[in-house]
Amino acid sequence: MARVKSIESSELPADLADIYERFAAGYGPFRNQVAVIAHVPAALRHLMSMLMELREAKTLPKRYLELAIVAVSKLNECEYCVTHHKPFLVPEGISSDGVDRVLDYADHPEFDAVDKLVVEYTIGAWTHPNRLQNAVFERLRAHFTEAQIVELTLRITLCGFFNKFNDAMGIEEEAEATAVAHAL
Repeated sequence: MARVKSIESSELPADLADIYERFAAGYGPFRNQVAVIAHVPAALRHLMSMLMELREAKTLPKRYLELAIVAVSKLNECEYCVTHHKPFLVPEGISSDGVDRVLDYADHPEFDAVDKLVVEYTIGAWTHPNRLQNAVFERLRAHFTEAQIVELTLRITLCGFFNKFNDAMGIEEEAEATAVAHAL
C-alpha cells in the first residue's frame, strides 16, 4: 500500500478524472501510480497527459523507448517500473530472459548495434550525464533524428524520476501488471 491515500478518479473534477481514467486504462495498468499522483492536480494534468501524447506521437520507436525505460529502471532497481515495462519490451523481439539482462548490453545476443547504443546512452545519461562525450551523440545521430534524441533523453530522465517517486511513495505493482510480467 502506498504511503499516502489513493485518490479515486471520482474524487476529481471531470477534466482530471478523464485524464486519470485514460491513463489508468489506456496507458497500461498504472492505476496505483496515478492514484498517488492525483494528489497534485498539475502533475496529473501535465505528466500523464504528456506521456499519453508522446505515446500517440510515436516519435521514438517503441523498442528503443522500452529498452531505455527498462535499463534506467534496472539501474534504479525500481521493481514497479520493470514489472510494468518488461511486457512492453517482449513483443519488440527481446525474450523475457533478455529483458532481465538488459544492462549486460555489450555482448547481449538479442541486441543489435542500435539496441546496444540505446542502453549505453541510457546508462551514461542517467549515471554520469556530465561526462557524456560528443562522440556518443554523433553515433546517436547516425540512427536518430534530433527530436528522437531529445525524446530519448527526456524519457530516460523522466523514467528515473518515476522510479524514485514510485519507490519513495511505496507504490505497489498492480495485480494485473504482476500477472502479465510473471506469465512471460
